Amino acid sequence: MKQLKRNAAVFFAGLMLSAAPIAVSHAADKPTLAFVVNGASDFWKAAEAGVKKAQSEMPDYQMELKYPEQASVAVQQRLMEDLVSAGVKGVMVSAVDPKTQTDGLNKIGSQTALFTTDSDAPQTNRVAYIGSSNIDAGMQAAEIAKKAMPDGGKCIGFVGLLGADNAKERIQGMKDGLKGTKIELTDVRGDDIDQTRAKKNVEDALVASPDVTCMVGFYSYNTPRIYEALRDAGKLGQITVVGFDDDPITLGGVKEGTIAATVVQQPFEWAYQGMKLMAAYLKGDKSGVPSNGLIIIPTVIIGKDDVDKYAASLKAMAGK
Repeated sequence: MKQLKRNAAVFFAGLMLSAAPIAVSHAADKPTLAFVVNGASDFWKAAEAGVKKAQSEMPDYQMELKYPEQASVAVQQRLMEDLVSAGVKGVMVSAVDPKTQTDGLNKIGSQTALFTTDSDAPQTNRVAYIGSSNIDAGMQAAEIAKKAMPDGGKCIGFVGLLGADNAKERIQGMKDGLKGTKIELTDVRGDDIDQTRAKKNVEDALVASPDVTCMVGFYSYNTPRIYEALRDAGKLGQITVVGFDDDPITLGGVKEGTIAATVVQQPFEWAYQGMKLMAAYLKGDKSGVPSNGLIIIPTVIIGKDDVDKYAASLKAMAGK
């Protein structure tokens, strides 16, 4: 519990910072660092705040957070190439589909310092990954399901990018964590970070699989769309919901008991620590890069009894 409080405090410290848009103009006398996300989602607002805090501490750099126009490999690659052409010295990216982006990412890594976050691309020339252990996060999701469903059941998962490593690893972690139980993750449906499609996936699953007893939202917006679809179908509270991240709808559902619990990541820390790591690396200080190239920021489970602690921490920090 002490670890939970510590990690929760760190996470909320990030969320308390303003998530104002990051300036995109390149100052000629300042090296520019860019944090490139995989698609439009409120999940990345905390990362914006992390970039802003790092910028305030390192005024000699220009720092940007960039959203691709859509969650596609081609669009994200073009964005990164444009950044490199504009003289960006370091790029930290949540790759849309690392398995098919190897050549493109290596091209970026040959021209600038390349780091990954959220969804790793370990087969590329990236310097390091900073983010969650998605396997561990998936296993935490399994722990939530096992506690909520002691008699077993059938789960269907929902995720943005089925090809992304973060999705694959969370799914695998959950399956590993469910081994030996009567709970089975039978299907996972992708939506390409289209929230309208995300909700429709849930609605379709309710029709196609009337025997489903559990739904898992593997991306930050999936759990709210599950919540809304179940509410509209009059099945909220009848199907176990396992969440990821801390969307207000998700936390509200956890508080009221309609969502069993949620696995919370710390994108603020990814961005804040990541930008500082890139800046140090560019100055020749490689001491912050571990030999295995992995910097893991822990995930935590937030259950019904923890939501008020989160709220209290947020209120206390706001008063400082």
